[in-house]
Amino acid sequence: MPPARGLFISLEGIDGSGKSTQARRLAEALRASGRDTVLTREPGGASGAEEIRRLLVEGDPDRWSPETEILLFTAARRDHLERTIRPALEAGRDVITDRFADSTRVYQGATRGDLRGLVDQIHSAAIGVEPDLTLILDMDPETALVRGLARDSGEDRFEDFGLPFQQKLRVGFQALAREYSDRCHLIDANADPDQVASNIAEIVRRRLP
Repeated sequence: MPPARGLFISLEGIDGSGKSTQARRLAEALRASGRDTVLTREPGGASGAEEIRRLLVEGDPDRWSPETEILLFTAARRDHLERTIRPALEAGRDVITDRFADSTRVYQGATRGDLRGLVDQIHSAAIGVEPDLTLILDMDPETALVRGLARDSGEDRFEDFGLPFQQKLRVGFQALAREYSDRCHLIDANADPDQVASNIAEIVRRRLP
């Protein structure tokens, strides 16, 4: 008998909201409970996708048009899906990804332009997959932006759009949580990181078989 399909979880939110930290903590908690868990990220998560990542997160904010970004993100996501996500899920492993298609819906579809229809059309044709559970970390944009820029990671292209952009992103993610209320949970990321991790763990626990 083939293994049961793993659980596919995405973490979303504005830049600097703590997604990477909470994704890592969730993966550690699931592994500690005995579940085989893959931790990955977007853009990236596979060799070709990581090469595309550098094109998207480095350089001048105006390097690409929103339409070009949609195509680049989708190309990276397809490679990620083929090489990392789908094989892991089919092998019965859980997958936790720091960002997935919802980021493109908000960043390019609602914030960089009125392109949601284009995003959904390309996603349906090229990806056709949604997470089982999406955790949206909701945080004060000013606090998150300061935190994100303090990392000085060299991957600050979207932070460099400034505070008004991050404020639009927050509104976009909040709207997305309402639109996909069956799989999306809005998490108060202004809370202490330990409390955020505890809240996430409880939501995930309720979704586990």
